[in-house]
Amino acid sequence: MIITTTPTVEGYRVTGYYGIVFGEVITGINILRDFGAGIRNIVGGRSEGYEQELLQARADALQELEQRAAEMGAHAVIGVDMDYEVLGQGGNMIMVTASGTAVTLAQA
Repeated sequence: MIITTTPTVEGYRVTGYYGIVFGEVITGINILRDFGAGIRNIVGGRSEGYEQELLQARADALQELEQRAAEMGAHAVIGVDMDYEVLGQGGNMIMVTASGTAVTLAQA
């Protein structure tokens, strides 16, 4: 399935619209990663634990978006947008949302 941030797919024309689809993931940050990130804030550097958590959450949100579009009969999702939000007291949870328009395509 084609998933793109653009409103069109080169070489194809949109033949059907199925509506907006979403993929959402809320993930908690464990205390060890939180501690490691706190140390990195003091001494500088990147927080690989948080980065890996974010990468996995983004991949899961896109996978869920693709699955929901496929269930509708779509060939692609166009105009995809990713949003990130920190949730919970102390910011111990991350929400990643992917949204776009599920469509069918035909060769142009």
